[in-house]
Amino acid sequence: MGKFLPLVAFVVLTWFLYDGLGRDTKTLPSPLIGKVFPNLEVEDFNTAQKFQIHSQLKGQVTLVNFWASWCVTCQAEHQTLMKIANIEQVKMLGINYKDTRKEGQVFLNRLGNPYDTIIFDQDGKLGLELGVYATPETFLVDSQGIIQFKRIGQLTPKIWKMQILPLIQQLKISAKTNT
Repeated sequence: MGKFLPLVAFVVLTWFLYDGLGRDTKTLPSPLIGKVFPNLEVEDFNTAQKFQIHSQLKGQVTLVNFWASWCVTCQAEHQTLMKIANIEQVKMLGINYKDTRKEGQVFLNRLGNPYDTIIFDQDGKLGLELGVYATPETFLVDSQGIIQFKRIGQLTPKIWKMQILPLIQQLKISAKTNT
């Protein structure tokens, strides 16, 4: 029996490695799905006024996008966000994450501003509450302030069309039937 122990260990280890190769690490399940978006006091990027974030989330489906001027992937993703903003199917809330206002503004001046509102999260407090560890990260929040989707990494047109847009449509239908 002792002769087969290394073989069994090898087979088990090989299965775990093979199983892990097929997983998409960008769509890791989040423990926040189905939970209320944290209601922190935040700061407006443009005016520096403080407000409770739920005032921007309640009543409509909102795409919340963490971005930074120093983030190369955020720059690549930005064109997709601009196209989404032109469609006007969803409110967009940008979170300028661990950045400076000056650099963030240069980024927006160069690439455009797709966001309805931008929150300045220079210290990363909101990002910490949501477990953000890389930019960009995108959340979809329903009209009740409940997190319905999380994406780590670049939001692409394919992801928008295949995953997020159908969920938005479903959430809007659900909100109409519940009123």
